[in-house]
Amino acid sequence: MPISAVDTVSLAFRHTKEQLFQPLRFGQWTRLAVVGLLAGELGSSGGCNTHSNFNIPHQPDTSRHFLSQTLPSIDPALLAGLIAIFVVAGLVLGLVLMYVSSVMRFILFDSVLVKECHIRQGWSRRQVPGVRFFVWHLLYTLVMIAGIVVLVGIPLGFAFVVGWLKEPRQHLAPLILGGILLFLLLVIFVVTASVVYVLTKDFVVPQMALENIDAFEGWRRLWRMLKAEKGGYAGYVAMKIVLAIAAAITVGVATLILALIFVIPTALLAIVAVLTGKTAGMTWNVYTITVAVVVGCILLAIFLYLVALISVPVIVFFPAYAIYFFAARYPALSAVLYPVPAGAGPTAPPEQPPPLSPTPEPIG
Repeated sequence: MPISAVDTVSLAFRHTKEQLFQPLRFGQWTRLAVVGLLAGELGSSGGCNTHSNFNIPHQPDTSRHFLSQTLPSIDPALLAGLIAIFVVAGLVLGLVLMYVSSVMRFILFDSVLVKECHIRQGWSRRQVPGVRFFVWHLLYTLVMIAGIVVLVGIPLGFAFVVGWLKEPRQHLAPLILGGILLFLLLVIFVVTASVVYVLTKDFVVPQMALENIDAFEGWRRLWRMLKAEKGGYAGYVAMKIVLAIAAAITVGVATLILALIFVIPTALLAIVAVLTGKTAGMTWNVYTITVAVVVGCILLAIFLYLVALISVPVIVFFPAYAIYFFAARYPALSAVLYPVPAGAGPTAPPEQPPPLSPTPEPIG
């Protein structure tokens, strides 16, 4: 049998140690942090929900008085225009980041596979598979949005048509049962979609990178592998969930410490800047709002990069875990991961960890 999901953990740990600490190279760490952040490898384990960290105690009366003096002076038409601009800019930025993430996914794969991270060369070399993965990612996102809209919209529309929402107290039983059923359906849908995405980036991306195929052909091949070895891949998904929870706790604690070091001084400086602006007679207008948004985005980007920097071991470990597991099932990847030395005959990768050396028998 090919190597199991449990046995792959030790191989991924060894790979991570060799790539990051033997020797320790700060340049590799910084480049891997950039690639991992832009590729979206941090995921939920990064603990990047920093909104609550900005709720620093301040003078409520002063802030309300300042906002009451400045916000009413904004022209409603100007405010609506700014909101529209931010919405459009957010959509464009989201598409750009999705494209960058698609290319960076292949750069991360290459970086972990050969234990060297080269962003510039990878960016120029991985445009074609990056575009293909971007198309798949965009369609996947649209299907996700459409699925959630359908799952939520149809039950809400039905409840509205039959009058359950107009007099909810008289229809508590169907509303509660329907809500529970809707929640379960949403959980199943989200979990299924998440598993599809994880399998795509772990097992379809290597095929796209090594054989120059698109994501749909990669999934057609992967589907045959899944049907042939259901237990092995199910064990991989289960083991990855366990590892992701452990990584989320570890990175979350480190992120909390970083937030205390970074966010509190930043918030205090922001409060000082607001109070100073108030004293100087500044008001909220198109220029001050734009400056505030730009400065906030820059600070957020710096904080996310610092989180990625301390998360580099996680960024390397999970792609390595997928590579070693899949290499035992995908010959093209195995040939790259276990190259044959010049002049040597072909050798197969180990299907399981080597056995321990036998204990010598006592003499006499």
